[in-house]
Amino acid sequence: MELMTRNWRLSSWPWWGASPKPWRSLKAKAELNEVLGEEQKALETHPPVAQPKATTPSPGVEATLQERLALYQKAVESARQAGDGAKMRRYDRGLKTLENLLVSVRKGNTIDEGDIPPPVAVGKGPEAMPSHTPASTQPTPVNPPAPDPRVIAEGPPSTAPASSLVSAKPQVLPGPCSPGPLAQLQSRQREYKLSALHPKQQGDTAAAARYFRVAKSFDAVLEALSRGEPVDLSRLPPPPDQLPPDPPSPPLQPPAPSMAPSVPEVPPPPRTLLEALEQRMERYRMAAAQAKTKGDQRKARMHERIVKQYQDAIRAHKAGRTVDVAELPVPPGFPPIQGLEATEPTQQSLVGVLETAMKLANQDEGAEDEEDEEPKKQLNSPAAPTAQPKAPPSRTGQSGSTPAAKAAPKATSTRAQQQLAFLEGRKKQLLQAALRAKQKNDVEGAKMHLRQAKGLEPMLEASRNGLPVDIAKVPPAPVNKDDFALVQRPGPGLSQESARRYGELTKLLRQQHEMCLNHSKQFTHLGNIAETSKFEKLAEDCKRSMETLKQAFARGLPTPAARFEQRTFSVIKIFPDLSSNDMLLFIVKGINLPTPQGLSPGDLDVFVRFDFPYPNVEEAQKDKTGVIKSTDSPEFKEQFKLCINRGHRGFRRAIQTKGIKFEVVHKGGLFKNDRVLGTAQLKLDALETACEVREILEVLDGRRPTGGRLEVMVRIREPLTAQQLETTTERWLVIDPLPAAVPTQVAGPKGKAPPIPVPTRDPGNRSARPLHSLSVLAFDQERLERKILTLRQARRPVPPDVAQQYQDIIQRSQWQRAQLEQGGPGIRREYMAQLERQLQFYTEAARRLGNDGSREAAKEALYRRNLVESELQRLRR
Repeated sequence: MELMTRNWRLSSWPWWGASPKPWRSLKAKAELNEVLGEEQKALETHPPVAQPKATTPSPGVEATLQERLALYQKAVESARQAGDGAKMRRYDRGLKTLENLLVSVRKGNTIDEGDIPPPVAVGKGPEAMPSHTPASTQPTPVNPPAPDPRVIAEGPPSTAPASSLVSAKPQVLPGPCSPGPLAQLQSRQREYKLSALHPKQQGDTAAAARYFRVAKSFDAVLEALSRGEPVDLSRLPPPPDQLPPDPPSPPLQPPAPSMAPSVPEVPPPPRTLLEALEQRMERYRMAAAQAKTKGDQRKARMHERIVKQYQDAIRAHKAGRTVDVAELPVPPGFPPIQGLEATEPTQQSLVGVLETAMKLANQDEGAEDEEDEEPKKQLNSPAAPTAQPKAPPSRTGQSGSTPAAKAAPKATSTRAQQQLAFLEGRKKQLLQAALRAKQKNDVEGAKMHLRQAKGLEPMLEASRNGLPVDIAKVPPAPVNKDDFALVQRPGPGLSQESARRYGELTKLLRQQHEMCLNHSKQFTHLGNIAETSKFEKLAEDCKRSMETLKQAFARGLPTPAARFEQRTFSVIKIFPDLSSNDMLLFIVKGINLPTPQGLSPGDLDVFVRFDFPYPNVEEAQKDKTGVIKSTDSPEFKEQFKLCINRGHRGFRRAIQTKGIKFEVVHKGGLFKNDRVLGTAQLKLDALETACEVREILEVLDGRRPTGGRLEVMVRIREPLTAQQLETTTERWLVIDPLPAAVPTQVAGPKGKAPPIPVPTRDPGNRSARPLHSLSVLAFDQERLERKILTLRQARRPVPPDVAQQYQDIIQRSQWQRAQLEQGGPGIRREYMAQLERQLQFYTEAARRLGNDGSREAAKEALYRRNLVESELQRLRR
């Protein structure tokens, strides 16, 4: 009973069990552990007896205070003799507390026994502790002001956390609450805190954290006990020395299987793509449910969005459409779908990475070689006439063989998927650039591009994990000058007019590609991944159009059918070559500058000097142009770089109120001074919303106009307060790609004539040209004749391209008739095989155009198909 009472006193002291106080020493901890060990045995042997709390002072309390006072006096003396000043001050504070409490008790006042400092060791071992505590042995029972909690008798110790004691619904024992259960809980909590202290001092943070979590779990139970709620002590955690070394679950978390379901195991490998998609969708659905249960709404919404992506992919797969699995996130622990495994980045040498880049580049070259070799395969194969050629893909949905085109995201792609596709495409471009540099024996350039590609791997890893990356740090796309140059020799029979047309189309495509790269670079600096991906895709379209031109040029074909479309772009005007602290001033020219008396306009030798009062008037930035002699309309065309600080208030004040002052000066002679012809002032307040200010200023003599003008321009990187958004409309050159067996694509919605398929060539005849249906050639010739006649009747000039097409068709028809008459049975068989391929092609083209809604083009393709069929029937007779 005395041990339980002492335990209640110690636990009721609010400082005990908190952070270590000044008077606590290692000897006191060791002594307390021994006492607590004895008390624990007593508690396990005897159930707690409810004792009402004493609220009036008793002789036992005074005796306890006197004993503690004597202990602290001895402790102070021992610390003084040992020279431990810190310990002496701690004991001295406890001594003063005991003296104040003893004075209050002797005056008859009531004290809180929890305020009594604990006993301390004075170097004599455990026997220095008081053998008994007379306090509260016979307290005066009083009724508490609030209902006490109902307590369940303690049963066998359990490993369940202390917070689960309240969640149970135990059998309630009648009677008021006694301090025994409270002392038992506080004592057990104190044991765990002391147990956490020792491993922490030894550096074992894991064990210390484990004991501390168990100790913290007592707080909820103690709070429930103070509110009078029932507590089940049968689930009290065991003493620290009996705690299992590897508990199945953390002690802090109560067993709630419904709140945190275990992570399901990875399902067996799927047999089909649909099963794989369903497995991954179910995994993300479970993750969303877990996040909702835990209250993590952000993660729940993220997983729900991924579930919707999988639902769309499953619907597309069931509808027979192609599903791009690479764009779908992969759950943790799930392997890539069979046949679609992505190669993980590995640490390779320069040669190894370049070999990988070689494989990527060979894929593009292989696709081109297949286009050239497919007619030969069809000629040698007996089933060639019945083979169905691929329908040429539409321009908007085509995915080229270049890496960036493969990584181009769909219109419905999320920002994260666009970001990942952009990074993967840029890495492949850098690897291909490294390969080209190595082939040119430029080892340093290959290493540079390789380092840039390797530098993207951390960004790729972060993007695969769903984290945002700063695309402004992505290196720019390498530009290969050979991509937009007709380096091959032209094919046989190519006229000079066609060669000139090839050059014009190449120049237009190069300009479009440069514009796309500039806009892509601007949006990359702004971090706008959507617009960056849009212009990257347009740049790849320009590359594919250039590849089409190269193939047709090498085959000696007429220029592919090209058309111009109106493309509207919303671009943010920015000058990426300038830094944020640069401002460019352009002094372009002067116009009709005033001439002083005694001089003619041809005698003026003019220069312009300017004054920009920033950062202040004393340190203004000044400079001047060169002297332009003998004219009153000089063209300076000079630029000056000024230093600014966009966020500085002085700079804002300078552009809003002062601007730049210009002086137009006539250069004096040997004994003559320079003469100021006039001044001009440029206001810069427009830079708030624009990054370029271009004005023609009026030259003034004081306040009097002189009639002269001065053209100047100022540029900064971007506007000071808002982005400058511009909408531009461009004439966009579009060249349809060459299908595997035809030179150009079938006519689009504008109703142009479907193209004529390219036949095979005779490898033994170097001058062989493609064979075409004579009936279709006659149809095209007749249509062009009607068009030319209509233009001449309207007295309008015939466009050169129309006249060139007419001449090409006439020459082709004459040459082909001569070949069929002189070639013998071999060329006749080849011609019939080519007609069968054309028949199949026009049939597929008419069906596809009809499905796309192009009724006029479908009718024309069907008419051409009938012409080929009639000619083929005549030849078979």
